[in-house]
Amino acid sequence: MDFSKTKKGTASVWAGETDSFYKGSSTVPIVNTVTFEYDDLDEWYEVAKGNREGHIYSRNTNPTVRVLEHKIAALEGAEDAISFSTGMAAISNTLLSLLKPGDRVVSVKDSYGGTSKIFLEYLPKFDIDVTLCETDNHEELEAEINKGCDLVYLESPTNPTLKVIDLQRITKSAKAVGAIVVSDNTFASPINQNPIALGIDLVIHSATKFLAGHSDVMCGLLCGKKELIKQVFAYREINGASLHPDAAYNVIRGMKTLELRINRQNESALEIARFLDNHPKVASVFYPGLESNKGHDIAKQQMKGFGGILSFELKGGYESVKNLLHNMKFVHLAASLGSVSTLAGPPRTTSHVELSEEQRKQLGISESLIRYSVGIENVGDLIADLKEGFEHV
Repeated sequence: MDFSKTKKGTASVWAGETDSFYKGSSTVPIVNTVTFEYDDLDEWYEVAKGNREGHIYSRNTNPTVRVLEHKIAALEGAEDAISFSTGMAAISNTLLSLLKPGDRVVSVKDSYGGTSKIFLEYLPKFDIDVTLCETDNHEELEAEINKGCDLVYLESPTNPTLKVIDLQRITKSAKAVGAIVVSDNTFASPINQNPIALGIDLVIHSATKFLAGHSDVMCGLLCGKKELIKQVFAYREINGASLHPDAAYNVIRGMKTLELRINRQNESALEIARFLDNHPKVASVFYPGLESNKGHDIAKQQMKGFGGILSFELKGGYESVKNLLHNMKFVHLAASLGSVSTLAGPPRTTSHVELSEEQRKQLGISESLIRYSVGIENVGDLIADLKEGFEHV
């Protein structure tokens, strides 16, 4: 079924689920089997060769997992999708399957810490050249791309400083030199932003975050052009970073409320960002929904909402961070983001724990920065909680 003309909330519920399930089940069955039996050898062969629909072995494909892949493809307007055991599996498998020794990657300095580690430490070991540009310097990005590259990797808004990249503009430059363009859309979610509509080839999600929405399951998703998905699938088939059907079911269930949660989190995050922006103990606030934010105008053009994540820098350094966070009630001091409950922490323990303090400093991430992932709690209670915490700063 074509979901291109339906609203996102409808696609979140129905995409991948319009066919009848086993014994008339109205919810997606969890198909916990390793292998699939065939009575006819010729049919088995045709499925194994990919000439007809079907499943052979759950490391490769599985009916429950396939529903999830159809769902994210519909939400992002993609030709196809593939799932992974984690978000980092999605990122690493995508890069390692599309790149080869001698290739060149152009990306940005503000990408997620695990992604940065791949760029800074692992790809160079395979003789893959990586150039990281200042994230919001579009001229520098275009200049490096114009020198020639094979893959451009983007993230917008970025983790953790919420910088915004003009995806359409950079994609145009990348396409001019024949580069594949990959974009991490985890922070925005498909409710707020659809990079494929802006020309991006492949879109990555850590579905562990907003898509699943309850901090109880890990999953990575990649969607985009069919021929590229097929190439990554062939690598993941052998690499083995497959998604278990139990995990797929939990992500599917979480996605049914995706639009409701995102809309609530958009509204709350903007209100909290405005509160923090006027607080005397806050040095700076990073949120593209603020009119004063450098990326606000671009965000307004390519996003439908500004997301449920913000970050802010305190006056007084890391001690101020500890004093604030240790005196708040309605927040989990924990890694991850995009949950129904509010999560917060400094990059040194969350997004960029893999990097040293010096590396974080080079990326412009100070030790007084807090990443704050807004849940679905009442926003008045969250602001009151912040006020109480600030009394101890």
